[in-house]
Amino acid sequence: MPIKSYLAHPHNGKKDELIEALSSIDQCEVVAAQNKNVLVLVTETEDTTEEAILKEKLETINSLKLLAMVSGFNTPQNN
Repeated sequence: MPIKSYLAHPHNGKKDELIEALSSIDQCEVVAAQNKNVLVLVTETEDTTEEAILKEKLETINSLKLLAMVSGFNTPQNN
């Protein structure tokens, strides 16, 4: 299961809008920095197909200026 963390930078004046957009996606958890115009985004998906769909969703968010991955790994599922 892919788990990734990002720094998400909103367009000027769009931080709250970006928080709302990212928070509405089931695979996303968002934490806003208190003193900067940046968000920490953690995503968790079931497989690479779901990850690709999530990536497409993220690319459509107009309030998102820049998304920089800081960590990513794939946890094998126990069967």
